[in-house]
Order: sequence, then C-alpha cells, then structure tokens
Amino acid sequence: MANDDGGYLSPIEILLVEDSPADVRLTREALKEEKLHMNLNVVGDGVEAMQFLRKEGKYAQAPRPDLILLDLNLPKKDGREVLQEIKADAWLKTIPTVVLTVSKAEEDVLKTYNLHANCYITKPLDLNQFSRVVKSIKEFWLTIVKLPPNGDK
Repeated sequence: MANDDGGYLSPIEILLVEDSPADVRLTREALKEEKLHMNLNVVGDGVEAMQFLRKEGKYAQAPRPDLILLDLNLPKKDGREVLQEIKADAWLKTIPTVVLTVSKAEEDVLKTYNLHANCYITKPLDLNQFSRVVKSIKEFWLTIVKLPPNGDK
C-alpha cells in the first residue's frame, strides 16, 4: 500500500483482547477476508493486555496499537478495568478502543461509555453476522475514520 509520497504505509496495528479462541479465530478470519494491510496482535486476558500496551516483559518490543478491540469478560482483569486504565493513561488514551462483547446489559453499555470507550458492539452469535460486524469495524475504524498519529511509527 503506497501513501501520497510514494512510500509504503506501515501496517495497521490492531490489538484484540479476547479470551475465547473461537472468537479470536472468527475475528482473524473476518479481517483476513478483507485483505487489510494490518497486524493482529492477540492477548487473552486483561493483565496481558496492559503488559502489551505498556511494553512490559515479553512485550517490550510490542507495537503501539492503532485500534483496540476489547472484550469485557476477561480473566485476571476484566475489560472494564482495562478500559479504565487505558483511558487514564496519557499515552494510551488516544487509541480508539472498541468494546466487542456478548453483554447486552444497559449497565455495561453505560459504564463503558462513562469510561470513554469509543464504541460498544454486542457480538452476534451467528457466524455470518459476526463476520459482518468485524467487517463493519474494519470499514468504519480503518477506512472512514482518521486515526490519531501513532507514536511508534
């Protein structure tokens, strides 16, 4: 993919914070179908997500994500806590964070928006609908929206 200067754009860095291997596989497949120039990084719990974002331990060389897809129901540290930490950190808070979860509870929707989530999407259970949701995220967040500059690039 070339930019206006004729150089090549770096791949879009996406961090998927998801503990369900099936949902990780579905998300990966849906994004792959889009032939998007991107890297999908996956972590399975909230503690690991914050280590990745803060470049701690084995994640010392981790890229700063352009977009975070965050499940709420995570082991070790739940997604609400992760979201709160992301949005309280001056370096991380500008990363668009999309909550992608099975919860339809109004209190979860309200709480995540109060924690400054950029959007809240309920995961459909149907495979085709799930794929459409991921494609919609890609279309909106990676095509239409102008993402903030990434400090690592």
